[in-house]
Amino acid sequence: MPAKKTGSPKTPKKRSSSAKPTKTEVDILSPAAMENVYYISHNAAQCLDFRGFGWPNSKKKKRARRQKKK
Repeated sequence: MPAKKTGSPKTPKKRSSSAKPTKTEVDILSPAAMENVYYISHNAAQCLDFRGFGWPNSKKKKRARRQKKK
């Protein structure tokens, strides 16, 4: 049997909670944000959906599965 070490068991070190990043409020109507949404969305509904203003109870599109070729 291995010999036991005497002394107190080691406790895991905790990180300080003061290093949490602060969340800043972002303006979604700023010129930079509008330019970004111009390039990523194809219509007004998609633009609103990207910004978090989607329609309630709307179904998301499912990707079509590829069929195996014989």
